Amino acid sequence: MSELIVVAFDEPNKADEVLNELRTLQQGYLIDLEDAVVAVRRSDGKVQLKQSVNLVGMSAASGGLWGALWGTLVGLLFLNPLIGFAMGTMVGAGTGALAGALSDYGIDDNFVRELAKTLSPNSSAIFILVRKMQPEKVLSELSRFRGRVLRTSLSPEQEARLQAALSGIAAPETETPP
Repeated sequence: MSELIVVAFDEPNKADEVLNELRTLQQGYLIDLEDAVVAVRRSDGKVQLKQSVNLVGMSAASGGLWGALWGTLVGLLFLNPLIGFAMGTMVGAGTGALAGALSDYGIDDNFVRELAKTLSPNSSAIFILVRKMQPEKVLSELSRFRGRVLRTSLSPEQEARLQAALSGIAAPETETPP
């Protein structure tokens, strides 16, 4: 089961920096992200969302490939595979882009927009869905970023450890039996 974590920052570019760090950690197999969205509330109050997964581009490319394949096959039936290839690519890319624009993956965009409206101007937030992670290593890497936890589906103890790491405070110790 994935965990949702939302962290706000006082700077508009800080959430992007955190996302870049999380991608580096993901390449090192320290965290497995299902989805991530950066929300920036500009000085005029408008909210800008930056998806980590570009569904429109991915769907257009995938649709274009499938369209080219099917267009070539249909073109062979009519003895003109080149025109079938071109038409199939255009139609496939167009329908793929439309499908990508209409689909939503991972974190609900409406939830992101509503919570991002509560941010102060010139600030940002990162919304992440985490499949699994190495908490000690990830928290130590994220401790250099100063932020505050807005929402999470973590346990209260895990949330307190995350907030302590983001605040630069030593994490609360859990009691160990003698």
